[in-house]
Amino acid sequence: MYHDDMRCQTALLLSVGLALAACFAPAFKTAAPSPGAADTADDGLGWARGKVWYQVFPERFRNGDPSNDPGAADVLENDGKHRWHLLPWTSDWYELQPWEVKRSTDFYNAGVVFARRYGGDLQGVIDKLDYLKDLGVDVIYLNPVFEAPSLHKYDASSLHHVDLHFGPDPAGDRQLLVEARETEDPDSWIWTKADILFLRFIREAHSRGLKVVIDGVFNHTGRRFFAFKDLLKKGQKSRYADWYMVTKWGGKLGDEFEYKAWWDVKSLPIFARDSHGLLPGPKKYVFAITKRWLAPNGSTKDGVDGFRLDVIEEVPAPFWKEWRAEVRAIKPEAMTVGEIWGDASGWVKDGRIDSTMNYQFAQAAVGFFVDRKTAVSGSAFAARLNKLLDSYDPQKAQLLLNLMDSHDTDRVVSMIANPDRPYGRRHGPRSNPDYDVRKPGAEALQVQKQIAAFQMTFLGAPMVYYGDEAGLWGATDPDDRKPMLWPDSAYAPESRHPLGKPRPADPVGFDAGLWGFYRSLMRVRHESPALSGGDLSFLGAAVSRDLVGFSRRAGDSEALALFNRADQPHAVVLPVIHAGYRDALADKTLAADKGRLRVEIPAHGFLILVSGPGT
Repeated sequence: MYHDDMRCQTALLLSVGLALAACFAPAFKTAAPSPGAADTADDGLGWARGKVWYQVFPERFRNGDPSNDPGAADVLENDGKHRWHLLPWTSDWYELQPWEVKRSTDFYNAGVVFARRYGGDLQGVIDKLDYLKDLGVDVIYLNPVFEAPSLHKYDASSLHHVDLHFGPDPAGDRQLLVEARETEDPDSWIWTKADILFLRFIREAHSRGLKVVIDGVFNHTGRRFFAFKDLLKKGQKSRYADWYMVTKWGGKLGDEFEYKAWWDVKSLPIFARDSHGLLPGPKKYVFAITKRWLAPNGSTKDGVDGFRLDVIEEVPAPFWKEWRAEVRAIKPEAMTVGEIWGDASGWVKDGRIDSTMNYQFAQAAVGFFVDRKTAVSGSAFAARLNKLLDSYDPQKAQLLLNLMDSHDTDRVVSMIANPDRPYGRRHGPRSNPDYDVRKPGAEALQVQKQIAAFQMTFLGAPMVYYGDEAGLWGATDPDDRKPMLWPDSAYAPESRHPLGKPRPADPVGFDAGLWGFYRSLMRVRHESPALSGGDLSFLGAAVSRDLVGFSRRAGDSEALALFNRADQPHAVVLPVIHAGYRDALADKTLAADKGRLRVEIPAHGFLILVSGPGT
């Protein structure tokens, strides 16, 4: 136990449960610019500071156009004669379909769950833009949308075309591409109907005040990528022979050759690179597609607003500095976000990226809110976050994507139901047969709400993974990629177990109450200048074993966010600057007495208090 915690507990007892501010350790503080300063920053990224992000996995978000659904020949590496079919959107996730059973009874067999398709497409995302706007989203981050055979699209066949099955006319687009005879030369590229629909999606999002950031996968491609296909066909005689890292050529033309692949997954050959970055061929191509999507037909207003960069650390750093300079030259206000699981501050300071997916935030939050046996104290939690924020320039700290989960982790509510495990990618029944795959109960849901409130009040840009607000749960990939829950659909209960274990049936459906809660949190964030862009100070009087609290300030606007993970309420006395504060989620005002505010934080609960007119 921390000595400061012991001192504070003693003070609480002596004052009948009221914490005296004088007994606490000095407050942690990280300054940040006011919203006005952020908006006028010369980096052009005022639109992104402190905004709410929402991650969409396109194939599992919404099937807006069933006419473009893929068939067996589009999915399977064979002649398409297998009895494969699209899965019903509302079916039991773990129930094997007849065609799946014929391939394997192992749910996690590559030819089973990873061969599934549910029909999500761009029209589905367009149809739900008003849903996202109403929820309170500012920025949409899309997992890869470019042409690829897989469900996840990280094995690109092309980076200059949107996947045909995300568009309105796959057969027509396929014929257009045959006739076009494209090369790596941008002058040879056409606009397919899928591409045009994607540009419409951007316009529709922009018309609602929503920004669009897309996945940039510039480290590797799939084997169906046009350059790699030519390499397979022509070997060393291919014009793309220097695009990949071939380690041993085949004996004769058409023979399979050996090459380097991402984590040695042969379906993901990596682009050739040296210590300076990608070699000229793939580098020129990546720069060309960057311009294509940032400024389609020369119009930056019709292009994407930035890129999230997959496995960025695997491409030598000098490339990213040069590439980011190119991005800024094309569209100065475009944002670049790296996928870095560790400390990314050096990358940001060096000008290689603008921000990062803040997995360090998630790791810290798991240690305080989720873990039980290995939980850290509120003091340690605050210190860790303070150190994290201090490693960034204040304006850059406002750009950090404060996520809890993503397509690479188990979902936040399932993390809570499976505590005391290292945060990371491989957490599910495949590696841990004891992983609880069932629907988390009310206790876990309450912790999820605490975490969501922490995200929406903390400094930076909170990011929500699709479906967290609707009640989705699940282990890591592939179970974190279930079809989105929508209120207009009736879902089958989840009654199967991926390892064949017995389990009761769990109801599945859109959680309107949870959605309303997330919506209220986002509204509070948007309405408070302090929460959307103020500085942050941890409050010594509200940082102890089970408590963590902080103040956000921007000009005259202030917000207090207080969190209690204990089984009993905690009362604290806070030194404050306003005469009173309003409970942001309840119709209640709290009055201060001589610069002190007494509050009681509910068990397993939180308070968000904001200053306002008359307070």
